[in-house]
Amino acid sequence: VQLQAFGGGLVQAGGSLRLSCALSGRTFSSYAMGWFRQAPGKEREFVTAFSWGGDRTYYADSVKGRFTISRDNADNTVYLQMNSLKPEDTAVYYCAARTKFEGLYSLGRTYDYWGQGTLVTVSS
Repeated sequence: VQLQAFGGGLVQAGGSLRLSCALSGRTFSSYAMGWFRQAPGKEREFVTAFSWGGDRTYYADSVKGRFTISRDNADNTVYLQMNSLKPEDTAVYYCAARTKFEGLYSLGRTYDYWGQGTLVTVSS
């Protein structure tokens, strides 16, 4: 299984970006998918995730109402639409996939596969 994330870049505060993450190697519908991020000097943190089966979504409080996760099963791709970006959203964003049904979706250690990360920089 391989994950490839892309779509990062430099944006001004208040702007928008859409990240994409393509999964290859297995059936997309067999995984729960999530996004995490790691800011410089900080630990990795949960951003958002789809449940296994894709019927539920979860968001960190810091991004609720601004970020939206979506997926296209036909293209094996998960998206992260980021609106109203803030400088504190600056981080490397990682997509991740897990086969586990149980366990908090916000815990990075429950994920089996990780993409290479894409840098998002929000200027003030």
